Amino acid sequence: MLFPTTDFAIFFCLVFLGHWWLNHNPRLWKPFMIAASYVFYGWWNWRYVFLLAAVSFITQIAAITVDRQREPRRRSVALALGVAATIAPLLYFKYYGFFTVNVANAATTFGLHVAPPLIQVVLPVGVSFYTFMAIAYIVDIYRGDFEVASWVDLYLYLSFFPHLVAGPIVRPNELIPQLDVRRDPRHIDVAGAMWLILGGLFKKVVIANYLAGAIVDPVFGDPARHSSPEAIVAIVAYAVQIYCDFSGYTDIAIGVAKLLGFRFPQNFDRPYSARSVQEFWRRWHMTLSRWLRDYLYIPLGGNRKGTTRTYVNLMITMLLGGLWHGAAWHFVVWGGLHGVYLAAGHWKDGKRESGQLAEPPETVLVHGMQQLATFTLVCIAWTLFRADSVATALSLLARTVTAWGLPSPLVTAPVLLAVAAGLVTQFLPHRPAERLKAALSRLRPVPLGVTVAVVLFLITTLGPRGVAPFIYFQF
Repeated sequence: MLFPTTDFAIFFCLVFLGHWWLNHNPRLWKPFMIAASYVFYGWWNWRYVFLLAAVSFITQIAAITVDRQREPRRRSVALALGVAATIAPLLYFKYYGFFTVNVANAATTFGLHVAPPLIQVVLPVGVSFYTFMAIAYIVDIYRGDFEVASWVDLYLYLSFFPHLVAGPIVRPNELIPQLDVRRDPRHIDVAGAMWLILGGLFKKVVIANYLAGAIVDPVFGDPARHSSPEAIVAIVAYAVQIYCDFSGYTDIAIGVAKLLGFRFPQNFDRPYSARSVQEFWRRWHMTLSRWLRDYLYIPLGGNRKGTTRTYVNLMITMLLGGLWHGAAWHFVVWGGLHGVYLAAGHWKDGKRESGQLAEPPETVLVHGMQQLATFTLVCIAWTLFRADSVATALSLLARTVTAWGLPSPLVTAPVLLAVAAGLVTQFLPHRPAERLKAALSRLRPVPLGVTVAVVLFLITTLGPRGVAPFIYFQF
């Protein structure tokens, strides 16, 4: 079920009424919300609900087992087995085909004939997101940071529909305690929620969908047919598209949760205004960045075991982060490239701390050059992320310098305007937006409703026909 659809609008109206009607009675409210979330998840394919239920069951059994162990070694073994069991469905659905094909290809290289069974499986929507949330729950219990929740709370934590299919990745301590808070509908920030929802819809429907059809899909689909200006604009347009698409989804998710009285963590903070790749990852998909840091990079040793080990840990983290995004080599290379970026940034920071490298002057010009350099590096990596193979990505990158002088019919004024609109928002100060949001919050219900209706009409009018699935649904 897609957010910007009539189906979801009807679904949410029914859930909204049921939620506030039952809110005073947790024994009825929690099963109702679980049932609603399973309906939402099963809208694409009802069979998916059994996988979600199974992962939830495995997660709770693993958490209880870990919690009951008192001897450190047994506790560590229970953690390893629990995480392995929880992640097994993800490995099967997402990576079985990738690994079997590559094992067969590697065996052929050495003259061996290996033919593992190839099974075509459909990747369940959102499996990566709720699996990561399940792992966070088990590990937090192992570390003593969180107590075992009730069965019903655990099932609701993993299935709660606003975050279910594309995040944000919500930690146990960020959501489960909220399940027992009695919410007051009089204290709901309706204006703030509508600000997020309408902004997310605009980014997704008007900017992301338009850029996808107008230039990104044609150019990435066949780079050899397009000029250098089209290749350059398509790469930048994809950077804008994926930001507007994914941040648009999470804005809607956070806004929908806010209408139900829940607070979700922020997931984006103007990432293209970053002055380094390290800062970019502190601003982009922030809940995933923190998850990779806390549950992978730091357990590997982080930066506590010397410079060389730090570089290795960064590379492992980003390679696995790339593989998390998709079972294909171009995702692995994308992750590896960001690992190189981060290692280079860590090396540079070390040189500056030791006095071997001077700090750059704090001027507007220097800041602008740092932002441009960071954005360029990120766009090069995005080319690998969006292309269907490493070869296609390299072909498109080569096209940016080898096809000047050819016609560029796809580089139109509306395309450039949409790209500019997506990028300008990264650099606007917060204060004007906060003032506009405050003005919206002061509106009475009827004027607020009229304003929302007008904005929805404009979004529907400006956006292309139909609503494409969100990019991160495939992960």
